[in-house]
Amino acid sequence: MSIGSSILVAVTRRSRSHNVRSPALASRNRLQLGFGVLFACVLPQFVRDGFESQRIITSTSQHVTLFAIMGAVIFGHFAIRRLTRYPGITGVSYILPTFTISYGIALGIILLFRLDYSRFVLITSFINAQLWFHLIAIVSARTSGLTFDIVPMGNAKKLCGISQVRWNILEKPHLDGTPSHGLTADLRADHSKEWEAFIAESAINGVPVYHYKLLSENLTGKVDIEHLSENNLGSLLPNFLYLRLKQTIDIVFAVLVLPLLLPFFCLIAWGIKMDSEGPVFFRQERMGYQGRVFSVWKFRTMEHNHSSGVSARQASMTTHSDPRITKLGKFLRKSRLDELPQIFNILLGEMTWIGPRPEAVPLSKWYETELPFYRYRHIVRPGISGWAQVNQGHVAEIDEVRSKLHYDFYYIKNFSVWLDILILMRTISIMLTGIGAR
Repeated sequence: MSIGSSILVAVTRRSRSHNVRSPALASRNRLQLGFGVLFACVLPQFVRDGFESQRIITSTSQHVTLFAIMGAVIFGHFAIRRLTRYPGITGVSYILPTFTISYGIALGIILLFRLDYSRFVLITSFINAQLWFHLIAIVSARTSGLTFDIVPMGNAKKLCGISQVRWNILEKPHLDGTPSHGLTADLRADHSKEWEAFIAESAINGVPVYHYKLLSENLTGKVDIEHLSENNLGSLLPNFLYLRLKQTIDIVFAVLVLPLLLPFFCLIAWGIKMDSEGPVFFRQERMGYQGRVFSVWKFRTMEHNHSSGVSARQASMTTHSDPRITKLGKFLRKSRLDELPQIFNILLGEMTWIGPRPEAVPLSKWYETELPFYRYRHIVRPGISGWAQVNQGHVAEIDEVRSKLHYDFYYIKNFSVWLDILILMRTISIMLTGIGAR
């Protein structure tokens, strides 16, 4: 391997681990957290006791409350940081649910151990945390536009098709002084010695250098696989420890929520019977984990015997305004309530709450012949909701399926509890508001 190639490999490895963030972000985060603790934790204590420091020092309830709210603020802050690392995610939408969870956990621990605490301080702290971190998120959103310099060789200029980012295509191998968040290049292209030296020198001087494909993943939430030689499949292997832990969590959670869902099951079943003739449930053979075929359960949303006279592949495909969908079925599909019976598939170990959606067997086999590496999505269990669903929604055309597959690959590559939490929160938001991916 040449010296120049070695430099490019080193830069690629660095770009893989570097987040698309402003260089000053780390220090800003520390300041935001520090002032957040003062505003949301310390200030409510002093307001409660009228600045009587002696009571704060000696009161057990104040100690318990202070430790609880500090833990809630710190956990909420870092949780939001983790969630907003993913493409298209802004902090404003996730502050309320994140801090509701963190303060709920703190309160749950207090009640579990029957500790004495101050309700006034806890509630005031929660309100102050909302105000502070919403203010920070709004200010950051107004000042955090992304700008990147592009080395023009190879395929790097394809990034210009990504909107909401300012792309500065360099004409000569030196930075033109325009403020930017980093340098991007096609590190697999043949560069001249001048451009190769420029890329290496930029990395040495602390400028974040990104391979254009990795930057595209960070900005779009998609992973495109074109060639086995790119070694993307190796980097796409999911965390198998979390894969096993996730199945246990899925089954435990399904057992806990099933009794709560049964009344809704009965109500939806009654509505389906009143709306149209036919069975309450719809069963379909789908391709699942490791390519195994299983029967998925859903509430019926289409007319009974709607598939007579058409091929299996045509019967498996639906459109957004499909005339076969019943009146109640439109609501069930939009709210995702038609997917609830898949909790039984979770209990059988065939599905998970969060993962790539399973496709009907005829469609899956067709996609395998049309799309490279389509079968690879079966390396994780299929889910009721997934990264592709909250970003793109239902698709049928082959080009849309290819885009959906890229979302699935991104999910597998970034397989983690944080991404699952983010997808769960976005799914709940779509179910409650009807706003989001169709």
